[in-house]
Amino acid sequence: MSSTLNVARYTALLSGIFYGIYRHRSLQKAHDQDKEHHAIHQREQLIEQAKAAWRQKKESVKGDGVITDPEDPRFDLEKLVAKWEKQYQ
Repeated sequence: MSSTLNVARYTALLSGIFYGIYRHRSLQKAHDQDKEHHAIHQREQLIEQAKAAWRQKKESVKGDGVITDPEDPRFDLEKLVAKWEKQYQ
């Protein structure tokens, strides 16, 4: 009786260990896929934001020739203030 009980115990122990290894690998694989998907989605969002900023910058230059970006070396505060005065009168 004792040997049958030991066989059952060790069988349960080894089964649990192998199941734990299998479960860990499957969870890790799912986590890695989610992480990769998130990174791709993040890159796509950054690209869309950059495109929107580029369009906005181009539209601000196209409109009436007044550059509204203070970082631009061609920025002229007097022209911008004059544009705002015309706009809000």
